[in-house]
Parts: sequence; C-alpha cells; structure tokens
Amino acid sequence: MTRTSRAADQLPGAFDAPEAGAAADAGSLRALEFGTVVAMLAARTAFTPSRELAEATAPVADARHVALLQEQTDEAARLLDEQAQASIGGARDVRAPIDRARRGGRLSPQELLDLAETLRATALFAARLATWRGRHLGELRDVLDDAPTLRERIERSVDEAGEILDTASGELAAIRKRMRTAQDRVRERLNAMLRSPELVGVIGEAIVTVRAGRYVIPVRAEAKGRLKGIVHDQSASGATLFVEPLTVVELNNTWTQATLDEEREVERILEELSRAVEAGGEALLASLDALSRADLWLARARLAAEQNAVRPALSDDAVELLSARHPLLGAGAVPIDLRLGERFGYRAMVITGPNTGGKTVSLKTLGLLALMHQAGLRVPAADGARLPVFRRVMADIGDEQSIAQSLSTFSSHLVNVVRFVEAAAPATLVLLDEVGAGTDPTEGSALAMAIVERLLAAGAVVAATTHYAELKTFATEHADVTNASVEFDVASLRPTYRLTTGLPGKSQAFAIAERLGLPSDVLADAQRRLSAEHLSMEETLAAIQRAEQARGEELDQAREERAAAAEERARASTGVTRARREAGKVLDEARRAADDMLARAERDVAELRREVNRLQAAGRGPRGRNASAAGLNELERRAAAARTAVERVAAEVAQSTGQSSGDEADGAARPEPRVGLFARSRTLGTTGRIVDRSGRTGRVTLETEGARVVVPSDDVEVVPEPVSAPPSTDRAAEELRRRAAARISLRLDLRGERVEAALEQLDAYLDEALLAGLDSVAIIHGAGTGALRRAIRDRLAEHPRVRETRSGRREEGGDGTTVVEL
Repeated sequence: MTRTSRAADQLPGAFDAPEAGAAADAGSLRALEFGTVVAMLAARTAFTPSRELAEATAPVADARHVALLQEQTDEAARLLDEQAQASIGGARDVRAPIDRARRGGRLSPQELLDLAETLRATALFAARLATWRGRHLGELRDVLDDAPTLRERIERSVDEAGEILDTASGELAAIRKRMRTAQDRVRERLNAMLRSPELVGVIGEAIVTVRAGRYVIPVRAEAKGRLKGIVHDQSASGATLFVEPLTVVELNNTWTQATLDEEREVERILEELSRAVEAGGEALLASLDALSRADLWLARARLAAEQNAVRPALSDDAVELLSARHPLLGAGAVPIDLRLGERFGYRAMVITGPNTGGKTVSLKTLGLLALMHQAGLRVPAADGARLPVFRRVMADIGDEQSIAQSLSTFSSHLVNVVRFVEAAAPATLVLLDEVGAGTDPTEGSALAMAIVERLLAAGAVVAATTHYAELKTFATEHADVTNASVEFDVASLRPTYRLTTGLPGKSQAFAIAERLGLPSDVLADAQRRLSAEHLSMEETLAAIQRAEQARGEELDQAREERAAAAEERARASTGVTRARREAGKVLDEARRAADDMLARAERDVAELRREVNRLQAAGRGPRGRNASAAGLNELERRAAAARTAVERVAAEVAQSTGQSSGDEADGAARPEPRVGLFARSRTLGTTGRIVDRSGRTGRVTLETEGARVVVPSDDVEVVPEPVSAPPSTDRAAEELRRRAAARISLRLDLRGERVEAALEQLDAYLDEALLAGLDSVAIIHGAGTGALRRAIRDRLAEHPRVRETRSGRREEGGDGTTVVEL
C-alpha cells in the first residue's frame, strides 16, 4: 500500500467507493489507446502525488463508482466556472520528508522549505473552498490542514535560500554575534600584520584566507623562520606556506568555538522542527492526499473544458453519442453519431466502407469514450450523450501477429476472439476490427457471422468492421444487427470520415481503380468475373441504400416543415405579445386622457359654483334670481357633459384593449434578469450591469465599477439604469484625479515596515494610484527574510484591480521590488 492510500484510508465518505473489477483488460486498453488519454490527464496535474493518481486512472465496472467519479469531476468543473484560477499553487511532494520525520529522522532546511510552501498552497486552496457547498470538495476542505503554527515556525527559521535565519532562536542569534566579533578581531589582527613593515619580504600576497578552518596569511617558504606560527597548508608549487601566526591562535580558537556552537544550535533547531513535523505527520499526509485528489479532479475538469466534453447520462439499454469526437485527433476530428442498443432495436453494428475511410476510428471512438466515462472523465460529444456502464469492454483492433509465438495475423485475432466469446455476457461491449479477415473470404465471412451471432446470444453489445458483402447482407436480414458505413468521395478519392447508420458501405475498389487510370478493359474484365450472387447481393444492398436515402430525404423535408411551422408559431406568438404590449400603451394613454378630461370637468364645475355664489350674493331682485337660476342650469349641463365624456372614454378603453385585469397584472410583473439590464444583489447591495447569465449553474455576473461579482440568479432584481452624474460631478472627479496625479509617486518604499502597517500603506497607495490613472507602479519591499515580500504579493494577488505582478528587473531593484500592472 502506498503512502497516499494509507492517508486516504482516513478520509471521509466522498472517497469511498464499492470494490469493482477493471472494466477492460490490458490488451483492450492498449488497443483503444486509453493510456494516451491518461497521459493527457497526468500532464494537467500540478505535482507528483496527483500525477501518480492520474497515471493510475482506470475504468471501473460499478455504476455507483462511476457516478461518484463523475460527481467529483462535476464539482471541480463548477469550481473552475466560479474561480477560473483555482489550483493547488506551489504544493510540493513532501511525502518522503514527512515519512522520514515520522521515523525519527532529521529534515534538511530545503525539505522544511518545501513543506512550508506546501502548507502555504494548502491554506490558499482551503480559502477558495471556504464557502463551497458541494459535497465532495467540502469533505476535502475538512481534511486540509495548513498547520499555521508549524508553517510560521519554519518561515521564521529558514530563508528562501535554505539557510537558517538568526531569528530561528535567541541562542543562535547570540552565537552568531560572538562569531562575527571573533571573526572581525582575528581578521583585523592579521590585516595589521600584513601592513607591518617588519614583515616586508616575508608575506607572499597581502590577503587573509582560511585553511583547515583557521584564518591564515600566505608566507614565502624561504622566510618562514621570520614568522612564528603554525603551518596549515602550502601552495601547489611549494613556494607559499599558509601560516597561522601564534599571536592569533587564541582569537582563532574563539572563532572556531563559536562556529562549532553555531553548528550544534542549527542541528538543534532542525531537530526541533523535525519533531514538530513528526507530531503532525499523520494529519499532514492526509491533507497532502486530499490536496492531490483535488488536483486530480481539477485536471479532469480542465481536460473536459479543453475537449468541450460532456457528462453522459447513465442508460441501461443504449449507447447514444451525438457529434462524438475521438479525443486524440484534436480539433481536426470529424464528429460522428453513434447509436447502439436495445432502445434502437439492435445490439450489433456492422461498419463497412473503403480502407482509410474511418471504420477503425469509429470503433475506437466508441470504445475509448466508454472507457473515459467509466474512469470519471467527461466525453467529447454533444449534449444528450448517454452511455451504460459496461462490466467489460473488449477490443480486438490492429495487428498483433507474433513471430516468436508462431501466430499469423488471422491467428492473433482469433486468440482474442476466442477469449471474447468465452467472456461475453450482458453489459459487455465487444469491438472487432476486420472480423474474420486474414483467411479465405468465404470461410472468414461465415466465421464472422457465427461469431457475431454467438456474442449477441450471450447478451453482448457488438460493433465490428468488415469488407465482406455477406456480412452486410447478414446485418440487413438479422433483427438485432444494423449496417453502418463510412462515406467516401469518389471524385476527390478522399474519405469524408462521416458515419451513416442503417446503410451498408462499399469498398469502392472499382471506382478508385478507374479514377487512378486502370484501363477500362481490365475493369470490364473484373466486372465480368464477379459472381452472380455477388452482383445480386450488391444490387440488393444498393436498392436498400436508395430506399434509406429516400426515407432520409423525406425525414429532412419533414424536419424542415416542422421547423417552418415552429417559426410561424413563434412569429404568431411574437405578434400576440406585440399586440398586447401596444394595447397596454393604448390603455395607458386612454386613462391619461380620461384623467385629464375629468380634471377639466372638475375645474369647470368649481368655476361655475363660484360664479353662482357670486350671482346669488349680488342678486336682490328678480334679475338676480333669474341669473342664479340660469347659472345653476349651466352648472348642471356642464357637469352632465363631463360625466358623459368620462364614461365614453372608459368604454373606448375597454373596447380597444380587450384585456382583463389579470393581463394588466402580468404586464406589471418585474422583468426577468437578462444580459444588458441593470440589476441589484439583495444580499450584497451591489448594483451593476448583467454581463453573463449561466442557465446551467443558475448564476448571474454583475459588472460594477470595473469589478465583476457572481451571485445566484434568485438573489438579483432588475432595477432602472442609473442616471449619469451631472457635469459638475465629472468636473469634481477630474479635479480629484488631477490632484492625486500631482502628489503620487511611481514607487512605494515599504522597507523596514511591519507587515500589518505595510499592507495598510499598500492598500491606500493602490487607491491613490488608481485614482491618478496610473498603469503600473513599483512596490519596494527588499529581500530580507521574504516574509514582507510574500505578504505583499499575496495581497496583490487578491486585489480586484491588479492585472498582474512581476519581480523587478535588475535596474528596477531585482527580487526586492514587485512591479504591479493596474
């Protein structure tokens, strides 16, 4: 059992799957080139543990296990849809160091550095999954352990070059201080001796160097008696001796002792860190295994996205692959439709056609996509794909003749066929390339028909290629077998690689020979040599083909008529919608007219009342009373006219619209969110324009002030588009930008700052830079221990307005500077 599998034993149920045997033997996997697909998957993993998992990928034969693998791939695909940059970052394969620590071994600084980098990648990936609601990645998240205390301890003790830092312990810092003091004293004493006039002619070269761990100076061999000291080495020529003067022996001893103390303290620190790794070893291995599995699932999702692949629906009785493409042929693959199974009325397909026409590719496409599905991979086909879970996929494709085993081509094929016949059962897929070939055609065709018949009787699903006309007739007459053919363009002598189900194909030998210039008398002679049975068979097959083509044309015509009818219905529906919309407008206009008329009538009535009151107040005699009466009569007449006008408008409104109150309520319903409209997230309060809406994931992307926010579609409501700010606001904003540009520098120096203070300054600086309209800026953080640099680059990686970052070039400050593109 491997280290990874040991750790996986402790992971939760998302990784548990029922035991299932392999869905294909090694020979069938090789014939279908499944290993090449596995290599493509492994190339998309990020580090060794996940690459090993990818390389161990194999199709399984249990439907629940297949569903589990596909669900894992689906979750990874959703994660990439929401977070396109999701990855495990800089994780390293630290299984061996962790195992050695668990056995009591001491880790090297580089191994500890790799572990810290892996823990940092684990923390970043766990943060991506912080709000994830999917089952499988959620269970992974619960296993991930970034050991923050251990990571902080390692980062404080080991620099990026793998050297132990003074900050690893107070004792180490004190020892190194003593070391530097002793070193400075001995070098100072020796440099003074080199400058001494008394030693002129004694010193070979005025340098201080180290030999045998002691500081020495070079002395000419012939003058060695003039300087008392210990000889530690000599030059290759023997002309120069490297001498430690007696006056610096004690100083050298002090420096050497400090060096030994440093080595012991470094060893103690490494031992302490190794024991901390040992204490958390089991959790670290489990976390690493969870990280590698997540990376494997992401690799499956990336491969599916590159191949525009889909997850097939599980089916018990049918293979249905529409626009299926062989995954190893790339963008040049010609899509084919494959339908096979009880649902379609046949369980065997006989594919015929000329050589190099695509018969074998069709077989391989069917077999390889079935294996990919059962290995948890999506398949390159159109939506609506369906596949069963086969207990066995058996393929005999290609020539495996063996001189060593005295096997001819026919014998090598037959060895496989014998094995397939014995193993055939329901839920098995058998693929036979050129079945019965390599021997006498009469006997070969008879054998091929018997083999297909036997496989069908055992309950298997069969696809076979052949050139035998007898097998074409067999497929036409047998209820459980259908013909299929690959098309060939005789005019260009090129195959089209399209597969047509229900029609037998021709080898096109005569047509190809004629196009290539074979004499007509030779062709005529060949035609005469064909048997009457063969000609009758070919004519029958040709008649069937013509009938199928006629049926296909009728179907195409029916489809066109159905499409035209659907278009008419859509047009009619659009007309009704438009009519209702226009009726609504008429209704609104009529209501407004009625309101205006009623308001005028009310004003007239009020005016008449005032006039009548005036007349009554002024009328003392008969003339006054008569005027009042006349005024009242006029008041009643004009009020009645207003009422009649209002009633007439209401009647016209009802007649013109013909709409019920329910229709009005429908028209007042809030519009559905769609691309281009403005909408607001109820949860976040963010308002922006809708730039994308995914029906598959049920999510809407809002763009607001240059940033994009992805929210559930049921969390958004359409709102009116905001009115542009008045010119005065634009002028104020321009003034703010002008002032920011005048005072901001292109470089921010954060050297010597604490991390928290530096990040606050960085955020404020980026705001100013964006306000000033700068395209790029430089952040100076220095090299140092690397802690400040990492914190700054992590913050920049999360900033929504940072396009990219890079280390500075030599003239920009090298790795002590980060250049930011805004």
